[in-house]
Amino acid sequence: METENQLENQLEIPKEDQALELITDIAQEEKEREREREREQKKAEERARKRKLIPPFVMLLSGAIVYIAMLLWHYPFKDMLVVLLCVLIVFYFLGEIYKWTLDRFEAQIEQARMDEGEVIEKEPDDSEENIEGMAIQTGDINEDNA
Repeated sequence: METENQLENQLEIPKEDQALELITDIAQEEKEREREREREQKKAEERARKRKLIPPFVMLLSGAIVYIAMLLWHYPFKDMLVVLLCVLIVFYFLGEIYKWTLDRFEAQIEQARMDEGEVIEKEPDDSEENIEGMAIQTGDINEDNA
């Protein structure tokens, strides 16, 4: 009888250690995921800041090209200003459309990551249930051996 009790006590200690290790591992994985989310958020903010510069850059680049072309073709100054203003406005809106498209793509990618992340986050819950099931199974095995 005493050997059976000692055996049961010895078997219970590793179960508790395994459970504690698993909980510690899960906590560490959660911290790593949180750090990864923060890094991704910082990267997204950086891309958004850079993306804000797209419309003005497109507008100024197209304006410079058109201005140089009109100087080479000897346009009258008044006509040059009207054409240049129209080009600047049109290309600013084209840059805004391009920026909006990039924002939309990034939102879709982020949504896909979040959907993927939800599946990953549900896995530790399943593993906790598996550990409880393993403890029950090992308890059943110990009872069978006794």
